[in-house]
Amino acid sequence: MPYQIKRVAVIGAGTMGAAIAGLVAGAGLPVLLLDMPPSKLTPEEEAKGLSLAHPAVRNRFVQAGFDRMRKARPSNLYNQNSAKLISLGNTEDDFEKLADVDWIVEVIIEQLAPKQALMERIEAVRKPGAIVTSNTSGIPIGLIAEGRSDEFKRHFFGAHFFNPPRYLKLLELIPGEASDPAAVAAFRSFAENTLGKGVVICKDRPNFIGNRIFSYAGQVVLNEALARGYTVEELDALTGSLIGRPNTASCRLLDQVGVDVMHYVASNLYKAIPEDESREVYTNNDLLERMVAAGRLGKKVGQGFYKEVREGKKREFWSLDLQSFEYVAPQGTASVDAFINEAKKQKALPERLRFMLRRAAEQPDDRGAAIVTLAILPMIAYAARRLPEIADSVADVDSAIRWGFAHQLGPFQIWDALGVAEGADLMKSQGLDVPAWVDQLIAKGDAQFYGDGTAYNVATGRHEPLVRDPRAIDLAALKAAGHEVLGNAAASLIDLGDGVLCFEIHSKANAIGGPVVEILLGAIEELKNDKWVGMVIGNQGARFSAGFDLNELGAAVQMGAWDDLGELIELVQQTFYNLRYAAKPVVTAPFAHTLGGGAEFAMHGAVTVAAAETYMGLPEFAVGLVPGWGGCTQLNRRIIAETARNGGDTLKAFQQVFETLAFAKIATSALEARDLGYLRSTDRIVFNQDYLIGEAKREVLQLVGEGYTPPTPGNHCYALGRDGLAAARIAIYQLRQGNFATEYDAIIAEKIAHILCGGELSNPQFVDEQYLLSLEREALLFLGQDERTLARAKHMMETGKPLRN
Repeated sequence: MPYQIKRVAVIGAGTMGAAIAGLVAGAGLPVLLLDMPPSKLTPEEEAKGLSLAHPAVRNRFVQAGFDRMRKARPSNLYNQNSAKLISLGNTEDDFEKLADVDWIVEVIIEQLAPKQALMERIEAVRKPGAIVTSNTSGIPIGLIAEGRSDEFKRHFFGAHFFNPPRYLKLLELIPGEASDPAAVAAFRSFAENTLGKGVVICKDRPNFIGNRIFSYAGQVVLNEALARGYTVEELDALTGSLIGRPNTASCRLLDQVGVDVMHYVASNLYKAIPEDESREVYTNNDLLERMVAAGRLGKKVGQGFYKEVREGKKREFWSLDLQSFEYVAPQGTASVDAFINEAKKQKALPERLRFMLRRAAEQPDDRGAAIVTLAILPMIAYAARRLPEIADSVADVDSAIRWGFAHQLGPFQIWDALGVAEGADLMKSQGLDVPAWVDQLIAKGDAQFYGDGTAYNVATGRHEPLVRDPRAIDLAALKAAGHEVLGNAAASLIDLGDGVLCFEIHSKANAIGGPVVEILLGAIEELKNDKWVGMVIGNQGARFSAGFDLNELGAAVQMGAWDDLGELIELVQQTFYNLRYAAKPVVTAPFAHTLGGGAEFAMHGAVTVAAAETYMGLPEFAVGLVPGWGGCTQLNRRIIAETARNGGDTLKAFQQVFETLAFAKIATSALEARDLGYLRSTDRIVFNQDYLIGEAKREVLQLVGEGYTPPTPGNHCYALGRDGLAAARIAIYQLRQGNFATEYDAIIAEKIAHILCGGELSNPQFVDEQYLLSLEREALLFLGQDERTLARAKHMMETGKPLRN
């Protein structure tokens, strides 16, 4: 039977359940969020004269969970409007509503008996064919479904999200023995396409893949830190970005997850894996147990491995001394800094890992290399020993670790980077057991876990093809295969096939400077060739673009090269303008940080296909500038002029755009970018970023198939003139009087208003884009010559934070 998920229910409004509801609502689906009603009144409820039957009391737990989810930072919601898709209820009064949903998510307490009891109740009300999943992080799926009907079991399986579910890509799917493969496949497609998840199919073993390996590896590092006298600061300095992991590293991560949660997981896992040869690692110290007993549970209570200490305006994070069990002021990491600095000279992660692990083998007394080795090699060896128990393919393990914990490389990818034979020797030299299947692979010669589009499968003993969605285009692979049409160190033009080009930025921070513009100009010329039908603008780096290269700006300002700077501004303006009016469709594909000139670049496509996680905005105000590459002009065209055409309140529309620019509003998702006008209502949002370039290419081909006609230049902007300027000046004056803006802030705000209103025009009127672009250039050059702008730019480059002056 076909499976369509259009309505969802989540049972359990705790941290994870409410966040899953937020994720689903962000994808545009209505969600019913339920939690149990309370059994007694709070003092506040008693004071109000409420009873247990009052609706506000009945929904107290679910309302509290929903409110926490809405206030959480980073946000669980893609925008506040998506919260309207979440309706609240309780598991007594609203349970019958489950009969109307297509997917029921269980996210209650991690105990078997309550889960089994809930499944019995769900079975009594769910409609036939409705999918039921458990978000258990380790309880066997077969046990949770014990006693249920065959029809229920066919539509039941584990779907383990990682916290926070909006941001961590991994979703572990754990089919039960009776799960219908068609139901699992349909749900996988839904999770990948609608929710944007990276799905890994797991075997029904304790803690599945991600937490099984992560729990072991984390415990090993803690044990060794205690035994060898490492400080919390040293541990985190050595096990974070240095080795390709998030900056939360080891101890900050435990604080974030919850020390009590990790202690609970470790305790339960020890009992659940009596056959695991390495399970005694969980009994080698009682640190987590002591921390839980002392209430040092992590970030949620303000103290764990770190504690925030304030003295006046001064704020420090003191770390836990693992020996004395007291918090100590920051001590620094002088004992390992030399090793860290030397390792950082190896820019590419594989080379850096090889350097550090070889250093440990050559110099066993090197304190930094020793803990890095203990953070990496035991995890890799353990992952190998767990195959095929928890998974068959090395790719499933690597994907789980990368997507679930934001590691740059998975265990077997690291091992391949070391060389399989050399890695095995390093492990054995550390006394680590390497499974027989690895030795057998090495014995065959030329051992590697990954081949050309393949990954080693332990169950079959062969390299099996990796299934790749055709939308998941790999730009690096295309360039390696000779598909680069143009290129330099900052940008490339790539042939995506089917007559579609891709302009890719790969400069530092993907900033836009002279070398990027050089290739972009070449791309526009190349696009005129009859062999091409359209172009995508996108990349697969860490961000779409951080905007104008501030180093180039600073150099020009310092040299006083105002004519050169003016020419560059006009050149980029006209280049972006030409993209918008190109005879063939240009589709932009922004994602992650899309700021300043990067946002302006993205706004000049015929269509934008944006990743859901797109943080888009024009922060030039904070640097002492105004958007100068068409940002003001495009927001005018999209919001103010569109309002004028529809007979709406243009002054209100102007106020919206003015506030967006003057307050440097940055969207925290593509949905918010749409709310702010950086994206249009007709632009597409893609939740699975792996498909972004592929979906943008499809959009190009669809536009071509529909007979794409470019827009015609004309009076597309609406200038309010003096009327708008008067309103803006009143607002600016009030901000100055209230000390909400500095004198220089007021100057910048005046320039923004001047551009948006078209200057001192006597009457509101439609004007062409070139007119507003000229005002952008004029304002940018005026502000660029103010020494306060240079000071702000320098401060922003050095600290990443705006300077108020």
